Amino acid sequence: MFDSNLKVWYNGKIVPWSDATLHAASHVVHYGSSIFEGIRAYTTSDGPAIFRLQDHLDRFYTGAKIYGMEIPFGSEVLREACFELLRVNDLSSAYIRPVVFRGLKALGIDPTACPVEAFVLAWEWGPYLGETALQDGVDVCVSSWRRMAPDTLPAMAKAGGHYTNSQLMKMEALTNGYHEGIALDSSGLISEGPGQNIFVVYRDTLLTPPMSAAILPGLTRDSILQLAEHLRIPYRLENLPREMLYAAREVFFAGTAVEITPIRSVDRKPVGDGKPGPITRKLQNMFFDVVHGRVAEFSGWLERPVSHGARLEAAAAS
Repeated sequence: MFDSNLKVWYNGKIVPWSDATLHAASHVVHYGSSIFEGIRAYTTSDGPAIFRLQDHLDRFYTGAKIYGMEIPFGSEVLREACFELLRVNDLSSAYIRPVVFRGLKALGIDPTACPVEAFVLAWEWGPYLGETALQDGVDVCVSSWRRMAPDTLPAMAKAGGHYTNSQLMKMEALTNGYHEGIALDSSGLISEGPGQNIFVVYRDTLLTPPMSAAILPGLTRDSILQLAEHLRIPYRLENLPREMLYAAREVFFAGTAVEITPIRSVDRKPVGDGKPGPITRKLQNMFFDVVHGRVAEFSGWLERPVSHGARLEAAAAS
């Protein structure tokens, strides 16, 4: 997956891939004390563009606030870091991973003495669930592992420690011959996948669980809801029982990594006729047109680097 010749942004500096390291006694190694984001840059006719970058950074800073982590860099610094990595690594499309974490100072549950450090990485990453997933769909199972109850961990924060739960779901699914798992929440209602939100189509209406179902507020999820409105596809946020996965005509995952990935079977029961359905395809096609800059109405979701000259002109004007 990774190219050792890539450059990494680390605490304000561009460093070689091999220098992007941390100490074994760092707090994050022992307690999972990190906040991260997954962001994609796409190739467009006007060069690389980052999809909903500011929205991702807003969620990133919100997650850090929830966990009491004071990020030592402003949002504009991390924006520039994302664009700089595309440039220095010569990437026309990429997966971008900002992460802040508690570093080296003291061990113990109390993290407050440990400095907050920051990395931003960028690399080429194709279809998350395999080369044929976007076209053919994937086979999934309902996991035996539940998502967190509302008074245990804050689902709104994209925190590293939360993903031990996701790892259990993923490993269980792979062991049993599936591509991915789907978690129920603490009430037994549908929540989300290990790293993606979920949608179903039932009686021609698009349905997805609400925030109260222990889901991460996904930006791809939000984009799909806006695209559905644009395409006049009826939709609702609704608590969904497990059996809705078997009754639905269509089911699909949505997330930065998976983008829009159709689900062709759940627990070895075919979804619909076992092929990606028309609403899934309509949204998928629209989504890829948007991220590649082919839909003017949603061009505001794409952010491009400002040239060095333009930055100088803006600074002079101010």
